[in-house]
Order: sequence, then C-alpha cells, then structure tokens
Amino acid sequence: MDTVRDRLPDWPADMTRFVIDAGVGLHLVAEGIEVDPRHELLAPTLFRSQTLSLAHESVVRGETPASVAFEQLERLWQIKVRLLGDAVLRRLAWKIANRLESASTYDAEYIALTQLQGDAFVTLDSDLARRAEGIVRVATVDDLR
Repeated sequence: MDTVRDRLPDWPADMTRFVIDAGVGLHLVAEGIEVDPRHELLAPTLFRSQTLSLAHESVVRGETPASVAFEQLERLWQIKVRLLGDAVLRRLAWKIANRLESASTYDAEYIALTQLQGDAFVTLDSDLARRAEGIVRVATVDDLR
C-alpha cells in the first residue's frame, strides 16, 4: 500500500500527528476504520460543531437516518481527538485564509493547526487538499491505518 512516507522521502519516521477535518472524522466511524494507535489525531475546536452539522445535514438530505447519525457521532466523540484553538492558531488561520483567498477561516484553521502542531493534514475534500498542498503536508485516510 502506498503511504505518505512512500510518496515523500523526507517524511519523518516517527510521524504520528495527523490533523483531521470533520469529514474525515465522520468517515472513520461510518466505515469502521481503525486508526493506528501510534498516531495522534488533532483538530481545531470547531471540529465538534462541524461534525454535528455535517451529520445533521446528511439526515436532512435523507442520506442517513437520524439514529445512525447519532450513533456515528457518539462513536466519533469516543475517539481520542485532541482539540486545539488558541490565539496563535486563530491569527495564523486568518493569514492562511487570506493566502487562500477564502472569506471563511474554517478550512484555514485545519491548515494552521497542521503548521503549528501536526505532521500532515487529512481531508476527503479534494479541493481543500489541493489548496493545502504547498502550505502543509497532505495525507490520506489510508495513512491513518
């Protein structure tokens, strides 16, 4: 299996800190993906609100029954994800949002956290992954296994 270490020869051998976005969090529980226990998962403090909103949106669109969405959220909230969000992160997110020419700072918070604390950023949003490249390392869900 091709991993981020295979694609990037200078990838740290002891890399363990992945910043995950809300979509990845929900994907992990929906697909029953187990994260390698050597990895540490990080996210900005907005992670919980975003996962709640994404789950609710899925129910409203008729894609997921409410009972399933609640179950997935409960499982997600049991996964150890270190939530961070200090003033330094917020200031850096502002700068990154400007660099990305984005009116919103939400995506920039994930990228900022990766710059400050993480080894790589994991998202299922291909557009966000493309925009993050060159700012931070981008990994895949498979790299979490």
